[in-house]
Amino acid sequence: MEEERLFVVLLVVAVVVLLARALAHRLGVPDAILLVVLGIAAGFMPGLPNVVVSPHLVLLGFLPPLVYHAAFFSAPRETRANAFPIFTLAVGLTLVTTVAVAGTVYWLLPGTGWAAAVALGAAVAPTDAVAATSVMQRVGAPPRLTTILEGESLINDGVALTVFGLAVEAITAPFTVGHGAVRLVQVVVGGVGYGLVVGLVVRRVRRWISDPSSQIIVSMATPYLAYIPAESLGGSGVLAAVVAGFYLGTHGEGLLQPASRLLGTMFWRIGTFLLESALFVLLGLEIRELLHQPGGRSWWEVTWIGLAVSAVVIGVRVAWELGNRPLADLLPGGRVSQEGMGWHERLVIGFSGMRGAISLAIALSLPAAVGPDRELHVLLTALVVLVTLVGQAPLLPVLLRRFGLVETDRRRRESMIARKAAANAALARLDEMAEAEDVDEKTADAFRQMLELRLERVEYFLEEMEEDGEGEEEAREERGEPPGSMRVRAELVRAQRAKLDTLYRRGKIGAGTLRQVGSELDFAEPISMRRPNG
Repeated sequence: MEEERLFVVLLVVAVVVLLARALAHRLGVPDAILLVVLGIAAGFMPGLPNVVVSPHLVLLGFLPPLVYHAAFFSAPRETRANAFPIFTLAVGLTLVTTVAVAGTVYWLLPGTGWAAAVALGAAVAPTDAVAATSVMQRVGAPPRLTTILEGESLINDGVALTVFGLAVEAITAPFTVGHGAVRLVQVVVGGVGYGLVVGLVVRRVRRWISDPSSQIIVSMATPYLAYIPAESLGGSGVLAAVVAGFYLGTHGEGLLQPASRLLGTMFWRIGTFLLESALFVLLGLEIRELLHQPGGRSWWEVTWIGLAVSAVVIGVRVAWELGNRPLADLLPGGRVSQEGMGWHERLVIGFSGMRGAISLAIALSLPAAVGPDRELHVLLTALVVLVTLVGQAPLLPVLLRRFGLVETDRRRRESMIARKAAANAALARLDEMAEAEDVDEKTADAFRQMLELRLERVEYFLEEMEEDGEGEEEAREERGEPPGSMRVRAELVRAQRAKLDTLYRRGKIGAGTLRQVGSELDFAEPISMRRPNG
């Protein structure tokens, strides 16, 4: 019987995910919106077994890989350049939102203690940049806005979960201000320190692994190696996973072979999508059970309290972003960091604070010690996620176009510039090899023709910027290449990758373009020429 229930639930999750994916592609809206709506609708299907998501499952199964993935694929240079606005949003706004929501809940629900109210505030404080950035990238928003939102989402997860953990401790055990300060230092320092150790050890281990499957296994285990021991030692598992992911993501030069990068990127892209999707759907399935006992309150009361909390979440963010300019000017480096950020850009950032999978995971991890208000807090979090996703995400393209912040051709032009520079670097390296007689004339001519053809196509696209045919410059012709061509191909790919790294370090291209063109080079490098690292 238990196996049948599990099968039915997994089947419903799979169907909802596939349907949401298909509709999102057709309607041009973020997947998260439809996952929330369809997940809640699926919860009311007749005959569906009751679903109760274990808090331990959420904390151990969902959170570590989600925060690790976000940290690993962050853009370090862009994040450093926008460190001030990211820090003010990720730390300042997260704490202010937590306090504002806690005060609102404590006022509207007098029976709720301060610790439980702070826990709910911490649950809805962190943003989920996936929905906002997917909209921005689709319409061509300035990359700086996307970088700020992604950087904020990465850091505020750790801040919110640290506050949440302290609030849960206060619910379950006596808690003083002095004890809270000591625990805060222990949680932050312990989590960051242990995460750094995990990153250092895993980096050293992965340098000696050449098998792509083994690399993926180590990659999959890393967030759990960071999270679980850190929690057991009294530190922050989330901060440990974030630090380990960020360190490995920014110190990965020479760490992975192209095959490992390709498989690893695909694995994490699919894995995180499935985890986030399953979390949304499982919440929808659990809501049916929560509806029968919303903390002993009427549905009208639950709805208007949820709308009030959502209004506080949205209003505090917009007010913070529009009103913190005078404060920023007083802080070191604040004035410089705000250059180019007018009220249009600030309003867009303020309106991009959608909540998502992390908020759901935090709310579902509330312990039973919260009492009858646990179900109510989960419902309120679900309402905040629903309101911010469905209410804000569709309006983002309207704001971007209304304020003239759409740069449709910028990303394509940047990609073409990177491809052109890489092709020229490969031609220069080929000439050097030919002069040194490291390659025979027939092989050199074959590769020269291929590279010159690619260069002509890139230059054509740079002139015309036509969308049809873009991205095909990387197509390779393995058939008919002369003997010894694989060694030459490997040398040319290395030259192109070196040029890309130079362009990135000089700020000519962004991290997204570096990864995109780098993935094309991974496909181009011959498998037999890939040597073990270390």
